[in-house]
Amino acid sequence: MKKTLKNIWNLYYDGFKNMTWGRPLWLLIFLKVIILFLVLRMFFFKPVLSGKDEAEKIEYVGEQLSRAINNNQ
Repeated sequence: MKKTLKNIWNLYYDGFKNMTWGRPLWLLIFLKVIILFLVLRMFFFKPVLSGKDEAEKIEYVGEQLSRAINNNQ
């Protein structure tokens, strides 16, 4: 098992080490994914509980939990 994992590791390690044009493409892919998630988070996934005090947060979470429980039954 250990030898198999080492062979798999060496396969990927040698492959990435000897890349010529693949490395810039992977860098571009990672950069695009990071930018995509940052943009999505900023515009579509705003924090729901920001700007609320503790009592409002507790009430909101309780409502969401009870709604989820009622929907699953």
